Amino acid sequence: MIVAKVGGSLYDDPRLGAGLRAWLDEQAAPVMLVPGGGPFADIVRDLDRTHSLGEDAAHWLAIRSLSVAAQFLETLIGRPSSRHPIRVVDGFDFFRRNDLTPHTWDVTSDSLAAVVAARTAARKLVLLKSVDIPPMPWPIAAANGWVDPYFPTAVAAATFDIVSVNFRRWLDDRLGPNLPDATGV
Repeated sequence: MIVAKVGGSLYDDPRLGAGLRAWLDEQAAPVMLVPGGGPFADIVRDLDRTHSLGEDAAHWLAIRSLSVAAQFLETLIGRPSSRHPIRVVDGFDFFRRNDLTPHTWDVTSDSLAAVVAARTAARKLVLLKSVDIPPMPWPIAAANGWVDPYFPTAVAAATFDIVSVNFRRWLDDRLGPNLPDATGV
């Protein structure tokens, strides 16, 4: 099993649907996609700043926004021709049963994907991001803002491999720049 976190920073790329389908087709094992919050979670961040919702309330609203992100990804990828099963994780459903992280903005979908990987005994966690993360200890990557501040703690006892892919570069290499997604989304 591979758990792949799809960074919310990728949601504005019109090639995302076609690119995810192509990437999924290349995988050698079943994949669970964990959606990033992206603009869905950003709305909750803005509401928290405006209304001081509190960490617990903001956490659960952000987790609930991952259900919308999951439906968004399911719509984008449709039914890929992958030879392995593909599942998109509904963050709210999963995390109300597996509430294992602090309820702060230091936890994003990076750490949530690590929890999913650990709870499902995945062999690999792939972070599909908009940036390159050079090989380095995770606390340094967190200090540079490439993963969330809690991520080093979330993966401290990981028994799975962790790989980061600059998916925008992958899209450029595989699909070419500015190629519109075939779904028209």
